[in-house]
Amino acid sequence: MLFDVLRAKGHEEVHVFTDRPTGLKTVIAIHSTRLGPALGGTRFYDYPNEEAAFNDVLRLSEGMSYKAAMARLPLGGGKAIIIGDPSSKSPELLRAYARRVDMLEGRYITAEDMNITTADVDIMSEVTDHVVGTTSGAGDPGKWTALGVLASMRAALATMGTALGDASVLVSGLGSVGMALSALLVAEGATVYGTDIREAAVEKAAVDVGVIPLPLGSAIRQPVDVYSPCAIGAILNEATIPQLNCRAVVGSANNQLASEEDAIRLSIRGILYVPDFIANAGGLIDVVDELDGDIDPDRVRRRVEGIGDTVAELLERSTRDGILPEAMAVHIAQERVASGSIPPPR
Repeated sequence: MLFDVLRAKGHEEVHVFTDRPTGLKTVIAIHSTRLGPALGGTRFYDYPNEEAAFNDVLRLSEGMSYKAAMARLPLGGGKAIIIGDPSSKSPELLRAYARRVDMLEGRYITAEDMNITTADVDIMSEVTDHVVGTTSGAGDPGKWTALGVLASMRAALATMGTALGDASVLVSGLGSVGMALSALLVAEGATVYGTDIREAAVEKAAVDVGVIPLPLGSAIRQPVDVYSPCAIGAILNEATIPQLNCRAVVGSANNQLASEEDAIRLSIRGILYVPDFIANAGGLIDVVDELDGDIDPDRVRRRVEGIGDTVAELLERSTRDGILPEAMAVHIAQERVASGSIPPPR
């Protein structure tokens, strides 16, 4: 069954590693290296079972291929997961993991992700060169991810005749990206609601940023222009989509759709969905500078703000051809990956 899934999704490599002394259990999935080395962060998460873990790393790594292709970056797609309670994280475990990354000889380059911080990436860099997002390099890419989501929202709202400063937005998930996005939105003049599984994060966003706090259970039903998922994936599904009270979904979370059918469900409800692997590419764009050894924040900003142009172009083409934005974006990305080349911007 596993090989059938890998064949269907087009993965090149999947590696499973353990380390008895540290308790490390990790899976590194390389979806494609057609456009360049596979780059993607490492997620430390306590999955309910091994099937859920494998499904997540396979979907995430595939999404990274599409993200790099749509951002016109010379990178392939990969992702890694460390299975377990994040509170068990230790320097020894991180070094053991980094040694496994190093065994892949640069075919996979890692970075931070859920429950993996810049400080953790610094520890990994003691063992392997195949890591980005270090303190001495590009650093935390969260602010750039937030800026890319902001640019995507602006483009999506423009198709509806609404200015970002006049919009209302619900940010669901107030981690580093969600908090940064909330601050950007408030600075634009938008009305920003926030929710999170952690009450302390909601309180902090309210005090520090000016977010209007909402309880997690009912927040999804808040009438807003844009719903912005910035935490876990598969949040858009058969159960949640009927509860949405928004005109568009634009967020930073990976794999927001639980299934392909959920893009259709959103469309039936008249909700515009901006593919997450386009909207959240800002962090990936940022770390490319570190790979090149030439970090230029002004250049990164221009490239990240250019995500808005990519979204506008996609939505225009989607409307013209009568194809949902998600399906259109996947098709374009798959074409670029298959060809092994990226066309220049129009």
